[in-house]
Amino acid sequence: MSARNETPHVINQTLGVAKCNGSWEASTENLTMDQVKQIANKQEDRLTGATLFARCREVMGTCVAMRVRVEGLEPKEALKQMKEGAFEAHFS
Repeated sequence: MSARNETPHVINQTLGVAKCNGSWEASTENLTMDQVKQIANKQEDRLTGATLFARCREVMGTCVAMRVRVEGLEPKEALKQMKEGAFEAHFS
């Protein structure tokens, strides 16, 4: 288990689980973009991104390793859509 102030632990707390599944097929965990923003704000001093947008991308990168979906999408797909402006309403 990660330290209590590390991003993976905060993601688990937000999801209300002790541990995430090890495969995409078994994955049931899902974060909303609002939850991602909440985590990014909470971890602001621990993340390297200069903007909320950049910090959210870092949190979503952690979701890739943890097998946690974002808005029902695999994080890599959500990151791609985010880059294309799909979640722009959350950052304006």
